Amino acid sequence: MKKDIHPTTHNVIFRDASAGKDFIGTSVLTSEEKETINGVEYFVIHLDVSSASHPFFTGKQNMVDTSGRVDRFNRMLDKKK
Repeated sequence: MKKDIHPTTHNVIFRDASAGKDFIGTSVLTSEEKETINGVEYFVIHLDVSSASHPFFTGKQNMVDTSGRVDRFNRMLDKKK
């Protein structure tokens, strides 16, 4: 096997900001922020969406109100006619 071609792995905490959940694992990602848990130092990686907050996994659907966008589109369409 070739030497020095594989990236080094680090202990990390994946932190979902919207759900307030932490997932501990290993990754090649690093960050400036570090946190120590039980004497082990972890890099903190912030996530926007994870399985704790994604509607597919939680079963909660967020409905987006698009009626204003549709009305705006129809007004623009009427101006073109």
